[in-house]
Amino acid sequence: MLGIAAAVLFFIAFLINAADLSTNEVFASVNVMLIGLTLLALHVAGVGSGLQARPRRR
Repeated sequence: MLGIAAAVLFFIAFLINAADLSTNEVFASVNVMLIGLTLLALHVAGVGSGLQARPRRR
């Protein structure tokens, strides 16, 4: 799920950069891209992947 959110944020950052839109500093292209990279790093680290199966103890 975080990987999809990262892809959407990368696309938004691309559109802001390609269309040369003037936004405030919070929604600048680089800031949106950095949020996307953060979400991608969390996805790769396994955050948000759901519950993990525990091995049974005997």
